[in-house]
Amino acid sequence: MSDHDVTLEWPDGRSETVAVDPQETVLEAALREGIRLPYDCRKGTCTACVGRVLAVDGSRDESDESPDAASAVDYRRPPRALEESDRADGYALLCIAHPRADCRIEVGPMVRSQLGDSPWG
Repeated sequence: MSDHDVTLEWPDGRSETVAVDPQETVLEAALREGIRLPYDCRKGTCTACVGRVLAVDGSRDESDESPDAASAVDYRRPPRALEESDRADGYALLCIAHPRADCRIEVGPMVRSQLGDSPWG
């Protein structure tokens, strides 16, 4: 397995690309590179670290639909704070997610507000 490049994009237009090792999560790679992202539980039971997959393998779908997060990330453990429909809408918990492919992910508090509150607290 090899590293995957994950480009993190904020609503203000800023973006940062990190190489994520197969043994680390997107959040761990970002923190290693000095990129500040919100997080709390680091167990997939809250939505503090949520991001939304915009594109997988560098190609953006021409429709308005987000790619299924399952095509971009896999998890160390089941993401308890996400419903299957959330994953299908492109949401991913970056604290436990490791990339399956190069991808672009929208991050920041607006993503969490779009998703809503975690059913787990």
